[in-house]
Amino acid sequence: MSQTDGRHVETDRRLAALVGLTVVLASLTTVAALLSFPRVAPGSARDVVTLLTLTLATVGGVVIKTPIRIRSTTHSTTWAEAAILIGLALAPWQWVILSTCVGVTVASATLRLTKIKTAFSVGKNVLVAAAAATTATQLSWHWSSASVGKLVGTLGVIYLVAALLDELLTMPVIALASGTRVVHLFRSNMDLRIAGFAVRFVATACTLLILRVDPRLLLAVPALVLSLHLAYSTRIRTRTEQQAWQRLARATDALNVVDLDRVLTTAVTQAAALFSADEVEIELRRDGRVVRGTADALSYDGTAEQPSDVDGMVIPAALEGHDGTADVGVLRLRFRGPVELSERERYTLRTFTSALCTAVRNAQAYAELARAAEEHAYAATHDALTGLSNRRHLLEEGTEQLGERHAEGVTALVLIDLNHFKEVNDTLGHSAGDQVLTQVADRLRAATRPEDLVARLGGDEFAVLLRGLSAPAVAAHRAEALLAVLHEPLDLDGMRINVEASGGIAVAPASGGMPELLRRADVAMYQAKRAGQRIATYAPTRDTADLGRLTLGGELSRAVADHEFTVNFQPIVDLGTGEATGAEALARWHHPTHGLIDPLRFLEAVERSGLLPAFAEAILDQALLAARSWRDAGFDLPVSVNVSPRSLLDARFPGSVLARLRAHDLPPDRLVLELTETLTLSQLDVVDRVLSRLRDAGVRLALDDFGTGYSSLSLLSRIPVHELKIDRSFVAAMETSAEAAAVIRSTLDLGRSLDLDVVAEGVENEPQRRALWELGCTAGQGHLFARPLPAGALLATLRRGSGGRPGVLAPPLHDAGAVIRLPGRRPGGRSRAAGGSQLPV
Repeated sequence: MSQTDGRHVETDRRLAALVGLTVVLASLTTVAALLSFPRVAPGSARDVVTLLTLTLATVGGVVIKTPIRIRSTTHSTTWAEAAILIGLALAPWQWVILSTCVGVTVASATLRLTKIKTAFSVGKNVLVAAAAATTATQLSWHWSSASVGKLVGTLGVIYLVAALLDELLTMPVIALASGTRVVHLFRSNMDLRIAGFAVRFVATACTLLILRVDPRLLLAVPALVLSLHLAYSTRIRTRTEQQAWQRLARATDALNVVDLDRVLTTAVTQAAALFSADEVEIELRRDGRVVRGTADALSYDGTAEQPSDVDGMVIPAALEGHDGTADVGVLRLRFRGPVELSERERYTLRTFTSALCTAVRNAQAYAELARAAEEHAYAATHDALTGLSNRRHLLEEGTEQLGERHAEGVTALVLIDLNHFKEVNDTLGHSAGDQVLTQVADRLRAATRPEDLVARLGGDEFAVLLRGLSAPAVAAHRAEALLAVLHEPLDLDGMRINVEASGGIAVAPASGGMPELLRRADVAMYQAKRAGQRIATYAPTRDTADLGRLTLGGELSRAVADHEFTVNFQPIVDLGTGEATGAEALARWHHPTHGLIDPLRFLEAVERSGLLPAFAEAILDQALLAARSWRDAGFDLPVSVNVSPRSLLDARFPGSVLARLRAHDLPPDRLVLELTETLTLSQLDVVDRVLSRLRDAGVRLALDDFGTGYSSLSLLSRIPVHELKIDRSFVAAMETSAEAAAVIRSTLDLGRSLDLDVVAEGVENEPQRRALWELGCTAGQGHLFARPLPAGALLATLRRGSGGRPGVLAPPLHDAGAVIRLPGRRPGGRSRAAGGSQLPV
């Protein structure tokens, strides 16, 4: 027997005991009335008529009722106590008890009540009659000779005793039968119950007063009683319907959540209370999930294989919209006995199931979006082959670790490169090479502590971020242990091969962050390779690259003053038509001695130097000047410039940007500012204010390198961007990696859902262009269309065009006039958008 069955058996046992006690007490009262009945037996035909009239009045008092359904049990408010009090005024108490017993029995048979309901109804009313008779006797009630005031006062006391006893006997039984708390029942609709008692008391008092004045006026009593009964029943029905609509409003409002578990739990508990059901069950079509419960809590969450514990009547309702579409499942109301829903309840059920259908669909859609975002985030931060973290995740975790002021211990990075791995691929094939990489990953993962982070940076290069070291010297010991586990031979399909590896160690620097730590570990690893050692620790004195960077940093002031920083532009193209739709600004340093210097070598120095505002203004001026010249030539292309995170912390930055736009007479929407920043920075209030002011002014915002771990759904919810840019690494890998294609597809789906433009970076060949188009991406940039060019050279290229069509940089994918299917493209598409840059503004 289940726990639920045990509770039901215990409830039935207690209910039977309570009803049995009532019946026993009523039986004793009836026996007492029968034993003394001969002394007051009817002595005339008039007495017989009076006794029959009392019996019929009792029948009428029970039959005329106001029904109220609580779960599968219907309970009624009757006029039986009114018939009892009138009987006590007209006849001996023995007559009243016997007529009550017979009358209630006949009425119950007429209404076809169950045996237990009949027994309780007879017993309860007999006890109420006995209590009223006892009270009348104690008060020496002589209704025919008493004054009107005394008649009404004494009658009020007797009626109060009868009404209270009726409530005390009825409420516990209803509570047990319906599973409702007694206190809740007493409080529920108390005002209506008191009004009902008052109505029946007034009818009783009026009847007795009429009998004293002229018995012939009794002909008006039925009309009076009927009118009062109808008025009371109407009030009950109005109140019930009002409460039902209020509960429906609260129930549907409670369904407005996006978590499916909460939706189902709320629906079950609310429906059980709303329809007074013994149990509510919801079954979903998609996965066969079944939840059951009562108004208190869920009792089951699983599949339909386990049957319900509630046997009886089931009322099913499909979870579908008002138009009959989108059937997502079924809701079942279970009752232990027969129940017929009213017209109002049926309409309420349809409304509730429609709201539940919408809530379930919304929750499922949100769960699907969250799952796609989670997969997207995982794919963006993990290596598909080994399951290790990738370079981006390593940079994220390392940056967070180095940013903690109170981080315990020393942080170090070990970079490991497999020697002669290319020979394994060339000799045994790429499958064997993948096995080597997987086994190396497994060994490194097993040899590290839980707080350490193992990553595959690409190819045959691995990294281990060591956290919480007691001293810098411990890093070398840990690195030796890691390389030692790789010294053991690997088993490849029965062959045993040895893999050699070189390692570089670097301890976290005081400045420069995680990129600098990674660079130093890389320098150390190549120092080990050049020296023929297995492992080497970073030594600043041998880091020529770092010395060169320091030298460049000292020349920044002169470079800004002498305008050595220039900007090249790479066009952004409509993938379908080949038409240019924007341009990305790329900063370059034309050094008088070192020649053209890549931004990666000087951007960090610019941000640390204090020259960022001047540098940013110089680059922005060149970008806007180029856009103005293209516009004057008939090519209205927006230009995109990357924004440094530090610029977003400057409250004066929006004013500077808008001033430059006015100076070049360009509309704000011709400028796209690209953002690449972590969630932590995006949560700063000053950043929110800066971005909001720019967007409100009409400047477009883009989120660069989307999918690389620096972007997320939560970031999108805070930064009101117009555009997403797919990182070039995913485009490069999409033809060979299902994971990369999945990231691109989910980014495009996200863009469509949020009404954002999406641009793919790094489009290098026609197969990539066509594949992106077929996935639904309408804009891209890359060497397939043009390399970065000076502003004048790009203008000349636009004028020359492709195939004699100015502004077109590539042949269209489809002939003019061809009927094609637009692959998931939003109406309007991306008319004039822009990409991001590799320079800070």
